[in-house]
Amino acid sequence: MRRTLSTAVALTVATGGLTTVLAIGGPASAAPTPAADVPAGMLAAMERDLGLTESQARQRVADEAVAAKTEQQLRKQLGAGFAGAWVENSALVVAVTGDREAAAVRAAGATAKVVERSAADLDSTKSKLDAKSGAAGDAISGWHVDAKSNSVVLLADPGATTAAAEFIKAAGVDAATVDVVTVEESPRPLYDVVGGDAYYMGGRCSVGFSVVGGFVTAGHCGTVGTPTQGYNNVAQGTFQGSSFPGEDMGWVATNSSWTTPPLVNNYAGGTVTVTGSAEASEGSAICRSGSTTGWHCGTLQVKNSTVNYPQGTVYGLTRTDVCAEPGDSGGSWLTGTEAQGVTSGGSGNCSFGGTTYYQPVNPILSAYGLTLVTG
Repeated sequence: MRRTLSTAVALTVATGGLTTVLAIGGPASAAPTPAADVPAGMLAAMERDLGLTESQARQRVADEAVAAKTEQQLRKQLGAGFAGAWVENSALVVAVTGDREAAAVRAAGATAKVVERSAADLDSTKSKLDAKSGAAGDAISGWHVDAKSNSVVLLADPGATTAAAEFIKAAGVDAATVDVVTVEESPRPLYDVVGGDAYYMGGRCSVGFSVVGGFVTAGHCGTVGTPTQGYNNVAQGTFQGSSFPGEDMGWVATNSSWTTPPLVNNYAGGTVTVTGSAEASEGSAICRSGSTTGWHCGTLQVKNSTVNYPQGTVYGLTRTDVCAEPGDSGGSWLTGTEAQGVTSGGSGNCSFGGTTYYQPVNPILSAYGLTLVTG
């Protein structure tokens, strides 16, 4: 029996202080730390986002690795006199509560800053705020220990200083230890859209591929305006385009809680990074990802197939000998790292095999003016 592969009900299936600047780890005249071996992806990102040259990026990673070790050593050595640490221009600065501790910091090759409150004091203040987090209210977006200012910083919306003061009082902390900083922030969790993962819309389907602004999937999984929830049942987005039958193409615009990386779940504990959408030839090996049956591979048999589903005829599908089951609809098809299409429907199952059709991805991108996210 021919069928679409979603779990949707309507379809046949699943749709300050001392300052002595020294080089970390030795006197000012010491040679720089040997440059680090940095992974290529990280190196490129540091060059792009931090405005560094390749050699500067490598040196920074090496210097800051030494700083991290020195900080941990001093944290243990100084005990209650330790008041926090940070890096400035790859040089370690350590805050302390007395001159004796400052001398130990300088002996270790770092910069010392004498302050009033210890790290333990600041942590205690933060813990009291944490214990009263339920009284914070929506106007308070967070709080944290800030070693540089030797205080606990409380982040509040513009005009919310009274609410901040009330929260500080409710927590029973000394207001002198808390700096209220006005920010325009509304922190929220961020989740990744990953090809092959489940999403829900009254039934269950699978994500195809990330595009700028959302993801593509099968059209039979939802109509324009259908809201979706992600694999974690968090509100995800809304169908902006859908065509079925005739074609089986759709796309969902995601909300600000979701990011769209160029990834497909390989259901083996990792992901595949999508690099493009070059169309494969008939006879090519092809693999797909879906939220019901995971990762399965086979052969691309025939392109431009017409399929008569119970809901109507769909044109331009690609036939394969790869198995699929309800809930896999909309999921990703790949040859190597090239996106090929999204699961439409078929027959059989992954216990004894079957035939599955997919809607090619390039026509979806073209129809809705979308841009595939690649890595």
